[in-house]
Amino acid sequence: MVKKKVANLKFNKGDYVVYPSYGPGKILAIKKEIINGKRIQILIISINEKVVLRVPVEKIKSLGLRKLSTTNRLNDAITILKSKSKKKRKTMWSRRAQEYEAKILSGNLVSIAEVLKELYKKDSFDEASFSEKQIYSNALDRLARELAAMKKLDKETAAKELENILKSAA
Repeated sequence: MVKKKVANLKFNKGDYVVYPSYGPGKILAIKKEIINGKRIQILIISINEKVVLRVPVEKIKSLGLRKLSTTNRLNDAITILKSKSKKKRKTMWSRRAQEYEAKILSGNLVSIAEVLKELYKKDSFDEASFSEKQIYSNALDRLARELAAMKKLDKETAAKELENILKSAA
């Protein structure tokens, strides 16, 4: 496999990267294309079976595209999942939901782990609202996909591993 270096950002074809608002993906190709009459270099990133992004190299920094988290960062996130639950906040749900969504979209593993920890229900999700379940599911999916890419697991195995950590800490 021929590796193409991208500018001075050290991204190569085949690398796993994280696009904060979409989560982890794999660089399928690095190409030059003509867009609006201008020749630019783009990364073609597969996020999942349904989403393929075309990211101009000049926008990488402003979009927050990054390599997968370090093992230390992953360990920080897992430490949060293993910690004892804090008292539930009394803030209105709509406000908390906005904060949770912002944390998930940040792409920061520790922030996503905080969302998972706060929304995890040991006994049953039956009493959780639809939006609580949806936000929990989004956070779990995002963290599981990055964990899977880092540890070379499938997403379902990574999700089970995360939920087992939450279950044992609850």
